[in-house]
Amino acid sequence: MIDLYDSESDALLGSITEAELKFLQEALEETSLEDNDYFIDSGTIDLLAEDGGATDHLLGLLRKAVGTGEGVEISWKQR
Repeated sequence: MIDLYDSESDALLGSITEAELKFLQEALEETSLEDNDYFIDSGTIDLLAEDGGATDHLLGLLRKAVGTGEGVEISWKQR
């Protein structure tokens, strides 16, 4: 399993599967091979949803993380 965190507060957002992480890695820009964080906003979530590869679980975690804010930097750690 992969744990998602709010990069700013280090709060655990929830866990995702290897397949969900792979989808994020393929769909979002990484700045290096060691990159393990992404900026997520409502527009990004909409694009992920339109792609058709995101699970309802992943989209729900991301929507909850963004909430009513402008966006959030998330990071992931493998258990």
